[in-house]
Parts: sequence; structure tokens; C-alpha cells
Amino acid sequence: MQATAVNKPADQEKLIWYFLSCWTLLNIVQACTLQLHPDEAYYWMYSRLPAWGYFDHPPMVAMFIRLGDSIVHNEFGLRLVNILASTASLYLLWRIAKKYNVDALRFILITGGIFTFHIYGFITTPDGPLLFFTVLFFYFYRKYLAKDGLLPAIILGLVVGGLLYSKYHAVLLIGFTVLANIKILTRWSFWVIVLLATGLYLPHIMWQVNNDYPSLAYHLSDRSARSYQIDYTLVYFLSQTLMAGPLIGWFLFYKSATVRIKDAFTRVLLVNAIGIILFFLITSIRGEVQPQWTIIALAAIVLLVMIRFGQDAKVPAWFNRVAIANMAILVTIRLLVLSSLPFVEHIAAMDRFFHKKEWAQTIHQKVGDNYLVMNTGFQEPARYNFYTNTLKGFSYDSRYYRLTQFEIWPLEDSIQHKRVYYLASSPMPGITKDTIKTADGDYFGVWVDDVRTYQKVNFVSGIKKMVSSPGKQFQIRLSVTNPYNHRISFTNTGYKMHVFLEACFVQGDAEVKVEPAGDDFHNINLKPGETTSYVFNLTAPDKKGVYDLMFSLRTGPFQGSKNGRVINISVE
Repeated sequence: MQATAVNKPADQEKLIWYFLSCWTLLNIVQACTLQLHPDEAYYWMYSRLPAWGYFDHPPMVAMFIRLGDSIVHNEFGLRLVNILASTASLYLLWRIAKKYNVDALRFILITGGIFTFHIYGFITTPDGPLLFFTVLFFYFYRKYLAKDGLLPAIILGLVVGGLLYSKYHAVLLIGFTVLANIKILTRWSFWVIVLLATGLYLPHIMWQVNNDYPSLAYHLSDRSARSYQIDYTLVYFLSQTLMAGPLIGWFLFYKSATVRIKDAFTRVLLVNAIGIILFFLITSIRGEVQPQWTIIALAAIVLLVMIRFGQDAKVPAWFNRVAIANMAILVTIRLLVLSSLPFVEHIAAMDRFFHKKEWAQTIHQKVGDNYLVMNTGFQEPARYNFYTNTLKGFSYDSRYYRLTQFEIWPLEDSIQHKRVYYLASSPMPGITKDTIKTADGDYFGVWVDDVRTYQKVNFVSGIKKMVSSPGKQFQIRLSVTNPYNHRISFTNTGYKMHVFLEACFVQGDAEVKVEPAGDDFHNINLKPGETTSYVFNLTAPDKKGVYDLMFSLRTGPFQGSKNGRVINISVE
């Protein structure tokens, strides 16, 4: 197939519109037929509890979901705005690319062959808004380079604000853009962009301050792996190649790197593409890099490849044939998912999209209008909430799990001293009594008559690292503030469910030692906002090694929550 078969401008535009129509239709069908990814349900809860920020991400994804969900509450409604944004993103990419004498067919073969674009064309996560505002940024930044002025600066300031509210990765795009064109700092209008974007982002900054910077702590510290594994880097290379296109990804990376820089905009694209890819390569030292994190770079790479094709008429003869096969593979995968064939449902990456609505309905028949507490992480309670259209599913984030938005939302207050159903994915000897057979396997539960939890309580030591010797006794002074709007007491007198403060020494994934606090801990009684201190007497583990020390409040029948930042302790 020759790219020159469609060479008239009108025919080129017509071909683009055919492609965008098919793209949108496929995303709509997929959105209507495929059940939610668990993260989508979590972000749906964002939309039901609006705020200027959330534990994991800024709030733009919540706004996308809220708009669609307000029209119709189902999978399609949740994904509607993201689908439209995906189509708009591809159209804006075309509008930019066509300025560089590119061919519509090759544009379609490239963008339609990028796996990441397919996945986040309908699945609604922060990556969809990020892609949309990234392309919008490139579109208006190119205009701004060509024509300085107040209006272009205001438009860019608004777009940058949207970028920052989409995902924190936007900082990379902004930083590399400035780095690629330092002269932009001499424009007075540039500082209009800075002031406007900062002003728009200020509410989110204040949210971070008021909540003790949860997102920074999570992304910069809590997500780090305990030790480097070469697999993190090897998988990064493989995943990036596959996400850019199973058959043509390698060629896109190569071709974009060979572009000849003839204007400031091309330089911005190249610096962003290289900078972002290298940045996440370096972060693979800290832990696993999720494939979609480079979606900003892929937007730049698409444009770079199209610009390179416009610079060089000699496109490899095999490219069109391979690119068609590449896109056919991705469309076939999507059609197989639509078919819901049994073997598709049993693929590890796909089983989370099937039978979850039926699972929620079965659990709801048992729980009724009561609250549901789960110890399986944030995703399943969120999915239960979406499919029952309630906020009565609560995640008990134990000390064996990470902190989530459930520690910030006011939902914990709703279950205090209530009768709730406690559900787990595996039996808990001596606790669970019921076995519930669902479309997603067996679950195990028990009724709890008088819930008492303290997930929001945070014991602060001010210590990040310390050194001790085997079996040595030492003290840590802890500061604790009542974060609730009601009085809390750690006494067990008159309470059915007793509370215990425990210090947990963890090595790797194994809990090595647990020490309870003294009886004087039960004397703590705090009014809302009141702070006190408590001295915890501890004994270091007997064996030498590096341990994580955390403090946990445990009340029956729960496992104990994570109530403070981890302290790294070296026993030497």
C-alpha cells in the first residue's frame, strides 16, 4: 500500500475523520461492554468525594468521571469524557503534524498502532487527561513560539494548570520544555504563564500542605523498592517497545531520535522524548516503572516521527505493511476482549475486567444496606461501591498494606460503633464464619457488631533512621494528635473491641517481632485536634540486620493499621 494513494488535502482530511470515527466507535463499544478496571472504580470514588487533591493523584480524573457519571451511571458514563478526550488528542496531534508535510495514512498507522493510546482511549485513569492536556500543550505552545502575546500566554497558563491537575508527571513536560528553550525565560509573557498556572494550582498545593504532603511521601518514598532488581530495567525496555507498538515500537524510537532540528518546537519535542524516557529509565533503579508513565513521551515521539518522515521522502518500503500488521494485532486483541471468550477471561491481565458486577451483587445480597469493610486493599471496596452506587464499602488498610485515600476520606467515621460485615478473600482462622461463593471465587466474612478503628491516627517520631545493637532497650518519644472531629480514647474500659498500640519490626515482607505498648498507653484521651506525647519502651531484635519499624493500632477483629511513617533501624 502506497502512502501516496491519498495525496489531496481534502482526501487526507476525509481519511483522518474516518479513522477518528472508527476510533471513537471502537472505544464506545469497548466502554459499554467491558466492566471496570479496579482503579477506575477507585477514581469514581474520587468523583463522589470531590477535593483539590487525593492521596495518589491530582483531581482532573475525578472531574472527567464526574461529568460522564452525572449523565449515566454505568461503565460507559464513567468513561465517556475520556473517550472524547482521546479522540480530541489524536485530532490535535494531526493538526500539529500536518504543518510538517506529513501523510494522513502514515499518521493513522502510527497513532493507531500505539498500544498505550488504545488502552487509555477508553479506560479512565489520570493518564487519559494527561495525554489530552499534553497534546493541547504542544498545540498551543507551537503557536506561542510563533506569536508572542498576552492571549497565547493566558491560554497556555490555563493548559499548564490542566496538565498539573492531571498527573504529577506534568512537571517533567514543563521542565524539559523550558530546558529545551531557555530563551523563553526572557519573554515577559512567559511569566504570565507561570503566575496563572501557579495561581490555578495553589488550591492543590494547599491541600498537600494541610494533609501533610501524602502524595509526595507516597510517590517519592513509599513506592520505592527495598532493593534494585535488574528485571525492573529489562522489563522497562521491553514494555516501552511493546507499548509504542509490538511490531513498530523499536522503529518509532529510532526514527524520532534521527530527526533534524530545524525549529524550536522540534527541539522541545526531542528534549521531552529523550528526557522523559531517560528519566523513567533512571527511576527503574528505585522500583518497577509502569508502562503508561511515558505517555507524554509517546505523544512527542509521534510528532517527531511524522516530522522526520516529512524531512525524508525515503520511508522504508516495508513500513506500511508492517505498520498495518501492527495495528491489526492491536485491533484483534481488542475484538477478542469484546468477545469475552473463556480463554480471554482467564488471562491474568484481563480477569479483573470480568464478573465483578456479579461479584458485587452477590456480596450486596449478604450485606444489604449495612457497611462493608474489606481487608483486600482499596480496589475491591471501590468496585463494590461503584456497582452498588453507594459509599458503604470501606477499605481497612492494614499494616501489611500501603496507605490510600481511605485514610483521608471521612468514611471511617461512618462505621464507628456500627454493625458491619467484614469480608476477606481468604479465610481468617478464628475470625471469619461465612463462606460466600461469588462469580469471582470464594470470599470469607463475619459480622462485627461494634466497630472501633483508628486508621487516621498518626504517631510521629521525627526519626527516619536509627542504629541499635541486638537486644538493646531504647525509647522513642511519639507525638499523637486526634485528627477526628470527636473525642478519642485508647482505654479499653467499657469497650467491646479492645485497642492495642504495637511496634512492629519488619524485615523484607516478614514481620519479625511485635511489641505492645505499656498499660499507660490506655490513659491517652484526646479532644478533637488535641496533641499529646507518649514514650514507647522498645527492645531491638536479637539478630543483626536492617529492619523497618512501624507503629500500629490494632482493634479486634482487624489486623492493625499503619499509624506512622516507617523508621529504618539498623541492628549492628
